[in-house]
Amino acid sequence: MKAMFATKISMLQHVCVVPLARATRHRSFTISASASTTGTPSRNLTVSSPTSSSRAPHVDPRVLLGMSEHDLQQLAVEFGQQSYRGKQLHHLIYKRKAKEIQDFSHLPQAFRNDLIEAGWKIGRSPIYHTVTAADGTVKLLLKLEDNRLIETVGIPVEDEKGSMRLTACVSSQVGCPLRCSFCATGKGGYSRNLQRHEIIEQVLAIEDIFKHRVTNVVFMGMGEPMLNLKSVLDAHRCLNKDVQIGQRMITISTVGVPNTIKKLASHKLQSTLAVSLHAPNQKLREMIVPSAKSYPLDAIMKDCRDYFAETSRRVSFEYALLAGVNDSAEQARELAELLHEWGRGYHVNLIPFNPIEGSEYRRPNKKTVSAFAGALESRKITVSIRQTRGLDASAACGQLRNNFQKSPLLIESDREESQSDVAVAC
Repeated sequence: MKAMFATKISMLQHVCVVPLARATRHRSFTISASASTTGTPSRNLTVSSPTSSSRAPHVDPRVLLGMSEHDLQQLAVEFGQQSYRGKQLHHLIYKRKAKEIQDFSHLPQAFRNDLIEAGWKIGRSPIYHTVTAADGTVKLLLKLEDNRLIETVGIPVEDEKGSMRLTACVSSQVGCPLRCSFCATGKGGYSRNLQRHEIIEQVLAIEDIFKHRVTNVVFMGMGEPMLNLKSVLDAHRCLNKDVQIGQRMITISTVGVPNTIKKLASHKLQSTLAVSLHAPNQKLREMIVPSAKSYPLDAIMKDCRDYFAETSRRVSFEYALLAGVNDSAEQARELAELLHEWGRGYHVNLIPFNPIEGSEYRRPNKKTVSAFAGALESRKITVSIRQTRGLDASAACGQLRNNFQKSPLLIESDREESQSDVAVAC
């Protein structure tokens, strides 16, 4: 993963305010509390070839967002404060959603100064661009510290009683190395994994835009979550415990990465696992999802069966309907047979293709979608058809980001230094 940060953390200069020994203790503590181990693509996966530097992003340990209340209390004590200051930090970060340490008006100015001079930051990124669709869906581009852009989408749904369910669709990587043939994110290239705070901040940004609490989170944005599993799990913990979104309101999606579903099952989360299947047989799946060559369909289905046995949580299968490719009634029957072979209670979420520029695929008509769903239901497979949202907001995953960026946005002072890196970034 590529690290091209435009600004570098300054060295401590005011040692009279923050003694050097204390600052060193802070660094040691936060590496264990905050650093994320990034995922690495399986050796046999068919992926793009990021440069070696892009595989190891700079992980800044001095980021408050993502830390638990206990960790923040410990940090406060490290700075010579009483532990209740850590509780105040927690409230300011997750409830008040402060974006700058100087916004911590309830904390002593000296404590704020100490945090800033020791290199601490909250970890919130500015919104670079916003698009609002006619149906209320909002897509944001966040500009990260290394000037890369990531997408997150807010999807509001109002029920009959007037209550709103607000779903945040979050990204786990900058781009994606798996290059599924129908996906705009893969066409935009791959840069690096996201750190945990860069995942969490997407949810807070959606809450800021809507002035409403996010009720559901789906890891279905840019990237393959299982290739960044450590950061995804760290973010999941924070979203559940600190942002207070129920585990059952969180969905982790994957196209399938060998051995990772087993790892996820070992954590016994109550969240939903959504597997992007997109085909009823191995040959067609390899055409649509190139990485499927290293993860045979029987193997992924066995892992899904074992996941259910381990967690008692039903696996949901995502199936993007591509006109004339995988949307026939015969293919629906084949899919039903596959699911019955490997267990019971599976759910299929049909997703009519969201058209993207330059794609050879087309969106099936409503009659074809309905016939496909009917063929599954007649064979006792639970089916839902995803309502297409944000078509006029470039809402297909990666679509808006590709309109703006396939390489980092450079500030003038870094342009010459980074020029060679940009040439190979994406």
